Amino acid sequence: MVDADVPALRVRGVTKSFGDTRAVDGIDLTVPAGTFYGLVGPNGAGKTTTLSMIAGLLQPDRGEISVNGVDAGSRPRDAKRLMGVLPDRLRTFDRLTGRQLLYYCGVLRGLDSAVVESRAADLARAFDLADALGRPVSDYSAGMTKKVMLAGAMIHSPRLLVLDEPFEAVDPVSSSVILEILSAYVAHGGTVILSSHGMDLVERVCSRVAVIVAGQVLAEGTVDDVRGELTLEQRFIELAGGLSDVEGLEWLHTFSG
Repeated sequence: MVDADVPALRVRGVTKSFGDTRAVDGIDLTVPAGTFYGLVGPNGAGKTTTLSMIAGLLQPDRGEISVNGVDAGSRPRDAKRLMGVLPDRLRTFDRLTGRQLLYYCGVLRGLDSAVVESRAADLARAFDLADALGRPVSDYSAGMTKKVMLAGAMIHSPRLLVLDEPFEAVDPVSSSVILEILSAYVAHGGTVILSSHGMDLVERVCSRVAVIVAGQVLAEGTVDDVRGELTLEQRFIELAGGLSDVEGLEWLHTFSG
């Protein structure tokens, strides 16, 4: 049962530096339970670093993160149990078969073997992977790899899914399948926070969005509040600094040969 008074995710004053570079600079986020929440920003804005800290893959230098009211700093294991994570760059054990990978994900989360096998079969059917489970993940296409990893992130029925670019390099059919499954998950009380460069998708599926530029949240709220009278893409370009200066490229229009 989802407690509407307790946000699925709360981030307060979170900061992270790498050497002299401040990747995330005092970010605040509140993600209500049972929502699609979009995190958008230009390359290098701090989205992946933020999601990695939420997922417990990176330790923040300062600030607090809580998942369904569980403080991730003092109770990291309890917080991680509530989450499923699709990380950046799809790092996985790709020498395993799809079936072995899902089994590993399930037992690692403390599920009984019989439960893992049953859920793996259900997820494989839903993600249209049943015929591929016996093959090594290294033989999968980018879309198939993303689907099997998302299935692994969902196998323990987490409260919160933390997804870094879940639709990147995914064909339209696979994208539609993933979106349908995630929509049903949210409709039944689950929460998704995802990063994406696809403004149309974020505008279509997310109820709330945060725009991150240079490690700071420049706008946050409902999609309608953030975009105002503009499209989300237009508002994003406005916040991120507008269009690049193309002066000085006149030579490009002369065409050699």
